[in-house]
Amino acid sequence: MTAIASITSSGMTLDDLTRVLLVGSIVLLVAVAAVRLSIRSGMPSLLIYLGIGLLLGNAVLGIQFDSASITRVLGYAALVLILAEGGLTTSWDKIRGAVAPASLLATVGVVVSVLVVAVAVHAFLPLSWTIALLIGAIVTSTDAAAVFAVLRNVPLPRRLAGTLEAESGFNDAPVVILVVSFAVQGAPGGESHTWYDLAWHALLELAGGAAIGIAVGWLGGQLLRRVVSASSALFSIGILSLTVLAYALGAVAHVSGFLGTYVAALVLGNMHLPHRASFRSFANAMGWIAQIGLFVMLGLLADTGRLGAQIVPAVVVGLVLLLVARPVSVWLSTVWFRFSWREQAFLSWAGLRGAVPIVLATVPLTTGTPNTEWIFDLVFVLVAIFTIVQAPTLGWVARRLGLTEGIAAVDVDLESVPLEEIGADVLQVTVGNDSRLHGVALFELRLPPGSHVALVVRGDSSFVPEQHTTLKHGDRFLVVATGQDRERAERRIRAVSQGGRLADWT
Repeated sequence: MTAIASITSSGMTLDDLTRVLLVGSIVLLVAVAAVRLSIRSGMPSLLIYLGIGLLLGNAVLGIQFDSASITRVLGYAALVLILAEGGLTTSWDKIRGAVAPASLLATVGVVVSVLVVAVAVHAFLPLSWTIALLIGAIVTSTDAAAVFAVLRNVPLPRRLAGTLEAESGFNDAPVVILVVSFAVQGAPGGESHTWYDLAWHALLELAGGAAIGIAVGWLGGQLLRRVVSASSALFSIGILSLTVLAYALGAVAHVSGFLGTYVAALVLGNMHLPHRASFRSFANAMGWIAQIGLFVMLGLLADTGRLGAQIVPAVVVGLVLLLVARPVSVWLSTVWFRFSWREQAFLSWAGLRGAVPIVLATVPLTTGTPNTEWIFDLVFVLVAIFTIVQAPTLGWVARRLGLTEGIAAVDVDLESVPLEEIGADVLQVTVGNDSRLHGVALFELRLPPGSHVALVVRGDSSFVPEQHTTLKHGDRFLVVATGQDRERAERRIRAVSQGGRLADWT
């Protein structure tokens, strides 16, 4: 199994590929099965996937993986897919009233949390202000995957749920900017920046990323609607490619690609495009693959022999974050929008951490910031411990605060369910210019008993027909038939089209 590590070298053989595929497929199957346990326990599946990574790692099965640079690169790629899935499946109507407080939480709230955690780290641990600020920035971001997975199972009021979802989609971008800036500043020869330079730089990056996301989402959606709307599979690939393009364009333009991805996905997901259910399902599948791969990889990178030494520091930093930094940032960000103290308390408790902080903990390792290897271990332990504490209790906390609603309203996407399961087929018929179907009433078709015309499309309008509805040239209509009657229905329609309403009369 050490052949998996050969992916990072140039000497991979077909035998190595076979072993990688064997281990990878088993890991995916175990991960899929573990989702059932996650749903029952209320625990985000990220902990299970991290555990799989630890099991595969050097402490148990002996797979060697210690590349922080590869982890950062693949981690960023996975985060792009996770953010894309989050944006595509988020309803604008649900978060419309929450954009303002969520934006403050993702900016002002992030800065406040960073400062509070940094003060605590500087006071309790003998660290410089630069490293203290770096740790504060790393652990501040809430995780989109964890929030999307857990909160959508808790029946919260629309504004509260929308605030949490939008915040988790927005706050990755400013946090990445802060982490990279502090890590570079802490590296040998790193250039320091004043707070107002950093704030101006962050504002430009966020504005540029949002602009690219809006442009790519709207223009790309219009283009796909016109060129590939006939194929749901190709359309789904195109939609996801647009969200990745938004990230790439943002990175090339040196603005926030993560915000560009989320905004582009949010625009695309709410444009009423065709094949909505298909591309959402495809994005959801890709998001799951990204989550599984990311968390397993992070588990592989962790060294169980070093994690124990970081338990106490992780608990201290986590408690400061959960009980002080997060509540203060929530209050300062939401007090202007008349959030009740109960809502503020829940927002404080629901600031879930996940893959994002662990991935960002690799940034100082790749930028050459000295003596920061332990930060990855601290963040890994912090995420594991506080996910166990927070995630399963979200529903209980919401109920205790009186925030749950009696019903949980969710969007329902109607998909073309495999008709083989119900023994039915759908036949689309177009009435051509030479067809003798023109002028024929539906009852005159004399379709088999197991067949029925369900819809007629005429010009730019469509309607449910009656038995006396008369077909015209250019009409398109859908025939729903049982499997055994489909061919008979098609033959009958062809006969009438060629011979008129009296064709094959018996």
